[in-house]
This record gives sequence, C-alpha cells and structure tokens, in this order.
Amino acid sequence: MPDELLERLRRFQADCFPQYQEQFKALVLQGQRPSTLFIGCSDSRLMPYLLTGSGPGELFLVRNVGALVPPYSGLHGLHGTAAAIEFAMLKLQVRNIVVCGHSHCGAVKALYEDTPAEAKNLIAWLDMAREATLPVQPSAEALRRTEERSVVLQLERLMGYPMVRERVLRREVALHGWHYVIEEGQVCIFDIKSGKFVPALEAGRSEMHDGSEPIFNELDETWGGGR
Repeated sequence: MPDELLERLRRFQADCFPQYQEQFKALVLQGQRPSTLFIGCSDSRLMPYLLTGSGPGELFLVRNVGALVPPYSGLHGLHGTAAAIEFAMLKLQVRNIVVCGHSHCGAVKALYEDTPAEAKNLIAWLDMAREATLPVQPSAEALRRTEERSVVLQLERLMGYPMVRERVLRREVALHGWHYVIEEGQVCIFDIKSGKFVPALEAGRSEMHDGSEPIFNELDETWGGGR
C-alpha cells in the first residue's frame, strides 16, 4: 500500500473517526436508513458527500462509468447497478433517487471517439448512453448537451424498473436529474416543466412527473437549443 494512503488511514482512525464514533455505533445497532439513492459517475472529481453536505448513513451510493442505469430486462443478469437499485427500493425504501452527471465526463467524450478494441466491457457499457449523443462534431457545447441528455435518459431507464415506477406513481419516491459543473461548483437540476437544466439556486422541486409520458424526448433535441 502506498505510504500516503496508509498515513491517511491512520489519520482517519486517530483524528476523524472519534468525531463520528457514536453516530457509526448507532448506524450499526439500528441499521442504515438512507433517504437517497445517489447514482453518480466514477469520476474522481465528483464527491457526493462534499457536494450534498451529507454525513454517514444519509446516501446509498452507486458509482459507475458515466452514471448509467442498465435497462430493466427481467433476465436477472450480473448488474451491480441494477442490484443496488433493487436493494435501495425494496430493502432500504429510499425516498429519492438522484442521477448525477457532470461536466468534462470522460464516458461522454468516449462516445464520440474510438475505444480500444480490448475494452470490450467498456464498449458494451457505453452503448447504453449512445442514444444521448448528437449527430454533430464533439464541441464543448455538444459534449455538455450530451452529458445532460444522458442524465435524462437514465431517469427514463429508472422508470423501467417495476419497483421504481410503482413508487413514483404512488408518489412515494421522487427522481432527480443533476448535472454538476465541476469548474463552477454548480449543480444544475433537470426541470421537467421546461425540459431544461436550471441552476440549483433557481430550481424548484426537481421531482419526476407522473410517469404517464416519456421524458427523454421532452429535452430540447434541436442542436443549438442549449440551456
């Protein structure tokens, strides 16, 4: 193990853990009761706890390349993200699901580039976001729009999970689409009414609609629409 990581582990146990020791004990004795399932990209620049100001036991985290949600197939495949969604819904009974994409996403950029042939798992995984791409050259604006479109596509995929859809329709669970602009420290929230992402400071409740109509096509898909 690198000396730097080992030293950080020591500092955690000696300096950080004592501040939360009683809280962790309670979470062990009583079990975890997170209110939110947070599906985010694996990118090291996305820090969910720092972003949301959350403490131990508040977020149930799922992270993968691109913050993607596999389509619900009923085939019971080996999908860690799908398993986490089911666990969050059926066992933890979370009340919110956040899909958080971000600026300068390597997964989105890879959709417009050639991926090494030996990365077979990555190629298959990225195909799940292919529908979010635009028929243009990958400019900064095109990549930003694709990042946003991918978030909304994942929200729609979530509605394909029976246990999610049922709870959304009963208004027991709310879905939220976020786009984190790393260099600005700003989170933009998908607004179902306007079909656009708006800064969190200007946003109202970012809850999913009633599920009666698809939402992906409600995005402004005309090139040049922007936010």
